[in-house]
Formats: sequence, C-alpha cells, structure tokens
Amino acid sequence: MLTPKERLKFILDGKPVDRPACICPGGMMNMVTSELMDRVQVYLPEAHTDARMMADLAKAVYDEKCFENYGVPFCMTIEAERLGAKVDMGTRVYEPHVVEYVLSTVSDYKKLVPADIHTGRAKVVTDAIRILKEETEGVPIVGNLTGPISTASSVMEPVTFYKELRKKNREAHEYMEFITDQLIEFGRAEIEAGADVIAISDPSGTGEILGPKFFEEFAVKYLNKLLEGLQKEKMGTIVHICGQMRNVYSEINKVKSDVLSFDSIVSMKEAREHLEERILMGNVSTYALEFAEPEKVKSLTRNSMNHGSDIIAPACGLGMKSPLVNVKAILECLEEEAHA
Repeated sequence: MLTPKERLKFILDGKPVDRPACICPGGMMNMVTSELMDRVQVYLPEAHTDARMMADLAKAVYDEKCFENYGVPFCMTIEAERLGAKVDMGTRVYEPHVVEYVLSTVSDYKKLVPADIHTGRAKVVTDAIRILKEETEGVPIVGNLTGPISTASSVMEPVTFYKELRKKNREAHEYMEFITDQLIEFGRAEIEAGADVIAISDPSGTGEILGPKFFEEFAVKYLNKLLEGLQKEKMGTIVHICGQMRNVYSEINKVKSDVLSFDSIVSMKEAREHLEERILMGNVSTYALEFAEPEKVKSLTRNSMNHGSDIIAPACGLGMKSPLVNVKAILECLEEEAHA
C-alpha cells in the first residue's frame, strides 16, 4: 500500500496510483475546524503565533483522518503583515484578515520595508514545518504562499490596485516584481525548512476580475516568476485560482505549476477537456462541506473523481464550523471506491 506521500509523488510524476490523493493544502484552504480544535484541545488564534501549536493542529488534520497531508500556515495574511499591513488575528471561528492597508497607490511601493524572514509569523511557519519534518514521515508537508495578486491587493486597497494595473501600468509591474520577490524569499524558506510541496493560492487573481488580457499580463506572469524562483529540490507546486475559468483556459494553461486547483464553480469535466495534459485538483464544494449531509459530500467527491480530478480537495477554504463527519466523508469515499 502506498503512503500518502508516495501516492502524491506518483501523481505528480505521472505514475499510476490506486486512487486519487486527498489533500487540503492549508493557507487559503485552511483545514482546521472548530470541532477539530475541540478534539485536540489546541486552538486558533493562538496557534497562528506558536510553532508547536501550529504543528500539532496540522498533525491533527491527518491523525483524525480528514486529509492526507500536513499544511501550514492556516491563513493568508502573513505576507501582507510582513510588508506592514495590520492584521486582526481572528477568533476560533473567523480567520485572520487585513484591517489596515500600507499603500494608497502602487507608485509608493518603495516605501515598503519587509520584515526579516527569520522573525515574526514567517518564522513561526518555518519552525512548524521543521517540527513536522522531524516528528513525522510518510505524509507530505505542504507549505503555503498567498499569490502575487492577492498579496499585492492586501497591501493596498484592492479597487485602487486593479484600476492602477491599467492607469499606472509600468509602476504596477514594478510593484508586482517587488511583491513576487518577497514571496520567493518566503517560499524558499518553507522549502529549506522541509516543505515537500508549495501551494500558492491567488483568489484575487481571477480571470473574472482581471479579464483575459490582464490575467495573462499580471496573474500568469508573476505566478510563473514565483514558481521559477523557488528551489527545484521539492516534490511539486500547486496553484489555486478562484472563480470561473471559461474565458481564461488558454492563459491558465501557461502557469508552470505541477498542479492546477479550481473552485467549485468550475466544471471539472470542462476543465479536463480544456487541460487534457494537466494534473488537476479539486473541487468539492465548501458550502456542501459545511451545510450538506455526508452522502452529498461523497456524491460530489465521486463526481470530481469521475470527471478527471487527480487530487480531490475542497474547492476553497473550509468554513471553520464544518462538521468533521462531512470533512472526513471525502477520504472515506475515496477509500470506499478504491475497495469497491
């Protein structure tokens, strides 16, 4: 029998496997729920700033048979916070979020002073990865990054940012170069600490918001700069894009990640038709995971699997009130299908 790490590695290498992998990377796709925290008596928001607690919560996701990976951190605010944005650390139910921007225009990006990667919450993440690397084996460790567009639009007001992609095009590119360089530094630190996979979530970099032209000019360009800037000695990379893909399939196919992950609004059957050669991940509705019954979750899991998903995962971030019985239903379904 394959270990979870072997199964994911085989999928990324294009080798045959017994069934799809079942992962939830972390980052935007935080897999920690209130019920899980009660089970292990380790809680957010405290675990956002404590490496031992962060590692223990990541372990619990696997130990409680939710998903077949460890993934840290559990939010998308570390990168913006490093650049000076103020963050509300959230509660046991709500994730951290930016409450105060740093810039009013892309023209001022040179005012940004990134914190040392070896301090603050960035260090908490890399320390947690080191703990996981030292104390576990056979389970892939996923390090997470917020994508370039999403980071850039967390440091300044998003509507202004999107307008200035066109109005201040040259300066917008300079700003994006700077942002992406900061992400490369964080990603390299995660890999050095022991991450097997880097997952990049860029929910603000959608084709629906940007349109095909700016999606390619900004989202694809800087995702690829980030991917190319990461060290090569890793198992693989995942890129998640939210929203509908219908008008940007040709552009998304230019993203040089090993895996493409999509929202539940995307038809996996349609995605497979447009991206025949790509490794696809997704896309069980997170609404269903929070509000439906386990059998509905299993039905959605089978649908994703039958329509070409190589790695089954929630479509976006799990609601922290999602019942564990629903979260566990994805992996249970995959194991049932494998033994049928």
